[in-house]
Formats: sequence, C-alpha cells, structure tokens
Amino acid sequence: MKLKRELLEFLLGAARSAHPKEFARVLRRRGDTIDEVLLVPGAASERSALLRIHMLPIDPSVVGTVHSHPGPSALPSDEDLRFFDKFGAVHIIIAYPYTQDSWAAYNHRGERVELQVVG
Repeated sequence: MKLKRELLEFLLGAARSAHPKEFARVLRRRGDTIDEVLLVPGAASERSALLRIHMLPIDPSVVGTVHSHPGPSALPSDEDLRFFDKFGAVHIIIAYPYTQDSWAAYNHRGERVELQVVG
C-alpha cells in the first residue's frame, strides 16, 4: 500500500494544529494509494479522539484510520488495538512532534506495516 506525500504532510500539520488534543480521521484510497481523508463526526479531547464510524456511508474506498498521539510514542494503545481489530485494514498513528519520522502504520492486528510514501 502507498501513501500520498501531500496527504502525509496534511496529516502532520493537522496533528500539530490539534496538539495537545488528539485528532482522528478516516482514510480513503484510490487503487493501492491512500490519498484522502474523510471528516467523520466525532470528538477530540486531551485524552483521546473518538470517531463515530457507524455514521460513515457505505464506501468501499475506506481503508482505515489515522489519529494522533500527543506523546512521543506511535505505538498503539490497548484501546487502539481493540478498535483496529473491528474496523479497517490500515491505521496510521502520528506521534509528537508530528514529523516525517514520528508516524507509523499498522494492520488490523496491530502489526507494523510499511507504507510507501509517493508523489
């Protein structure tokens, strides 16, 4: 799977703007490239971000989620792992300081996966 560079830069900026609160969005893909985020009703707090995925329209291009961690770890929490197992195939976590080196992607089992940043 690939990740559009322009989208990654947007996500890093969104994480910085939301700090110290978490933010969360839903990821969409075209072909094998994640290139868009969907704004889904939800909430953000200093402790966690909430996505109301039951409000999503049926959309086969939805591939997973992205959310930020206001701390320096991009490792999924137990709560993240429970969510990953229920929804989506790819989940990105962006950790503070929200740079090119502070994010990671995981599959639905919480195993690290590589996304090729393109374009």
